[in-house]
Amino acid sequence: MTQSTVQRTAGTLTDERNLVERVKSGDQSAFRAIMEKNSRRLYRVARAVMRDDTEAEDVVQETYLRAFSNLATFRGESSLTTWLTRIALNEALGRKRRQRATVTLASVETAQETNAQIIQFPAMSTETDPERTAAQHEIRRLLERAMDALPEPFRVVFVMRDVEEMSIEEAASQLGIRPETVKTRLHRARRLLRQSLDGQLASTLKDTFPFAGARCARITEAVLSQLSKDSGL
Repeated sequence: MTQSTVQRTAGTLTDERNLVERVKSGDQSAFRAIMEKNSRRLYRVARAVMRDDTEAEDVVQETYLRAFSNLATFRGESSLTTWLTRIALNEALGRKRRQRATVTLASVETAQETNAQIIQFPAMSTETDPERTAAQHEIRRLLERAMDALPEPFRVVFVMRDVEEMSIEEAASQLGIRPETVKTRLHRARRLLRQSLDGQLASTLKDTFPFAGARCARITEAVLSQLSKDSGL
């Protein structure tokens, strides 16, 4: 690790500790800052497990409620983002296990067919060529469907590594598996996607399952409202 990387990491941890202390004192702007920084990652990880937009939103909201209610347990041994990601992953996996015990295969297939909504970033230009935009959206839909079709262990690793760009070590730590297993699952996920998409992967990957705009604002407001009720802030 280079000196500049160490300095950036130390600066990030200092900023996070400051935010945590502000949250503990009831500063809602600190709540917002944490959510704005982390919501997209949490949503993508949750979406990789749940394969459902609404369920993923619920996971993100529950993650924040749990985290903000248990900030005293955050020791700063890892980054705040890593801590939140672990909470979101555990919440999503727990929900998935409960679903498997109660949901029929038919209803799962129906949910897959009806939950293909694509949310654009608000900053995306609206002046692009309509035909190009339509083509990009169609490719993205194909990619998202192909990702949904991956076996869950491959899908989660793929989102962590290639979409969220987590390191091999961080993904392995989050999932409780060896780094070598992360590499193997990622290789297999990429191979399956290449077979399904025939080379369309690279140009559209970064736009999949965005989390911003109205959706991000809606969850932020819901979390703050709930926390206000719970704590009287």
